[in-house]
Amino acid sequence: MNQLSTPNHNFPATVTQLSNGLTIIHQQLSHTPVVVTDVWVNAGARCEPWSGIAHFLEHMIFKGTKRIPPGWFDYVVENYGGIANAETSYDYAHFFLTTAATHWRNTLPYLAELLLQAEIPEEEFLCERSVVLEEIRQTNDDPDCFAFQALCESLYDQHPYGRSILGTEEDLLARSPNQMRCFHRTYYQPHNMTVVVVGDVDQQTAIQEIELAFHPFSVPSECPPFTIAPQPTLTKPQHREIRLPNIEIARLLMGWRCVGIDGLEDAVGLDLLSVLLAQGSASRLVRELREEKQLVQEIASCFSLQRDSSLFTIEAWLAPQQLQQVQEMVRDRVEQLQTQLVSEKELNRAKRLLCNDYAFSTETPGQLAGLYGYYSILAQPELSLHYPSWVQQLQPEDLQRLAKTYLSPQTCVVTVMKPF
Repeated sequence: MNQLSTPNHNFPATVTQLSNGLTIIHQQLSHTPVVVTDVWVNAGARCEPWSGIAHFLEHMIFKGTKRIPPGWFDYVVENYGGIANAETSYDYAHFFLTTAATHWRNTLPYLAELLLQAEIPEEEFLCERSVVLEEIRQTNDDPDCFAFQALCESLYDQHPYGRSILGTEEDLLARSPNQMRCFHRTYYQPHNMTVVVVGDVDQQTAIQEIELAFHPFSVPSECPPFTIAPQPTLTKPQHREIRLPNIEIARLLMGWRCVGIDGLEDAVGLDLLSVLLAQGSASRLVRELREEKQLVQEIASCFSLQRDSSLFTIEAWLAPQQLQQVQEMVRDRVEQLQTQLVSEKELNRAKRLLCNDYAFSTETPGQLAGLYGYYSILAQPELSLHYPSWVQQLQPEDLQRLAKTYLSPQTCVVTVMKPF
């Protein structure tokens, strides 16, 4: 196959696109005895016409092909001392394999064939559906998962981000093997996939082996048209209360819809605001509400980058009688970010934490492969290197602007969970 390599003197990996559209990202690490292959597919819950099908397919990928019987891939990988797993999100699915460098050529073809030629036999479909249904039931029985899903439903309305990645029991029972085959053959195509290889294998060998293994792809199909409706503008605060039996600790979740991947630099700033507010014992809300006033058992904030619109959350675990007071205090402290500049000392602490966390997350071949694949699906792999410099460039005025733009009290959605 013809191929086009994209050199970048600052980016430590090489990006190659084959003539069929398959993207390969490769970085040789001669100091490690392992190779990680991480295959990213632009086929998450965001693009599914049938709710729950993307995650269910992740399970069924490992159920074999015409040549590979169910369970054989696991046997082969374990026999070579390797590890394989997969994950489905709203924006992607990815499948990763870690092996000793000496066994990489022996295991790669099995992973490639599973991904390209998944058979999805009906008997395995019915069996694995029971597994996924149990996963859904366990999630519904988890108060934290239940509350988070309720928050997403309020924030995202009819957008796929408002649905559970797992789907519902009703959704899964309505699915068929043919629908799954259609989804697979529509999205598991070369132009929609990135193969990342990091470890002790040279570039020429990596590309040659991938070209051999990732061929041929299944005959393309076409899922029913699926249009994502525009998200309605949030113009006033929303509040939802859920009561559950058998819980003693209340949950307070506050969420804001924020910029998506098109505003990546703003997203980095929101990540920094999350650290300032409630990540670590020295952060504002943790120090005041947990350590000093002891109004909460735990409190944490999180920024989750997503393709269309990201999610900024603050979550607290507390006694039911403290809900109103804590909610008012959190609102007040968020509004302070809009009116008062962050001190240089506090800003530098947050920058240090974020940059160190980034450094710690790029130490292993698996971490690097995940980083490159994630950015490849959502944006461009080279942008993964910009994160620390973007963090360091942020100033107090930038954080104030971001707080005013994205964390308005008028666009805040609140979910409260407490016992009967």
